[in-house]
Amino acid sequence: MPELPEITIKARQMDKSLKGKRIADVEVRQPKNLNIPVSEFLKKVKGKIVSSVSSKGKWIFIKLDSAYYMLINLGMNADLIYFTPKQKLPEKYQFKIVFTDNTGFTIQFQWFGYVHLVSEEDLGKHKLTAHLGVSPINERFTLEHFKRLLTNKKMGIKSFLINQKNIAGIGNVYVQDILFKAKLHPSRKVSTLSEKETSDLYKAILEVLNCSIRLGGLTYEKDFYGRKGNFTIDEFLVGYKTRKPCPICSTPIEKIRTGSTHSYICPECQSSK
Repeated sequence: MPELPEITIKARQMDKSLKGKRIADVEVRQPKNLNIPVSEFLKKVKGKIVSSVSSKGKWIFIKLDSAYYMLINLGMNADLIYFTPKQKLPEKYQFKIVFTDNTGFTIQFQWFGYVHLVSEEDLGKHKLTAHLGVSPINERFTLEHFKRLLTNKKMGIKSFLINQKNIAGIGNVYVQDILFKAKLHPSRKVSTLSEKETSDLYKAILEVLNCSIRLGGLTYEKDFYGRKGNFTIDEFLVGYKTRKPCPICSTPIEKIRTGSTHSYICPECQSSK
């Protein structure tokens, strides 16, 4: 699943390539991806100009000139790819936008995903994005903000980190190395973290996510121009490296069950005690 790094990269590329372009046509092959009827969606977006593109967590926000936002979530996996007039379109896609200069983009959802149109006035009422936490790349995500988030929380630290209402954008992919760099077992209770552990965890979040952004995201995800990222399996410290030696102490990495997800840990560096 694309997480904060991949969505951030796509949104930045989309902002650069789409800002100022006018929507000429839209094709919707899977109405279930929308939050309103297809006819209403087409009526409201055709002729509109893209004002800007940004992201929050795992969501892309396309701001249109008529006080509307097109909100895109790629679900478990999807290809959101830009095209020019001379390029051949993918054989399969569920959504397509064409601009007046005959450029555009398609979205091929692998499983599920959303393309929602919401007025700026109703943005705060959109159930799937209104209650998202602050993204770690946002300037508001300071150490003090992070400390306030942790206050009076009793859940496990991994569950806290991947809860999108707490922090927007961290999922089960990057949380593995975030916890390893902070030397925290995923089941440790938030309430047990020391001042230093909290600070180390905050730094680990920023380091891991920004490293992936610099490398262009995960190698099995494509950016807006169809290019794969450079964050390969070799970049992971413990994530997805069962039985490989820990990069710090050489203890074999273990894959354990934590709630409804699996975690990869070094049992020596990330003791549960």
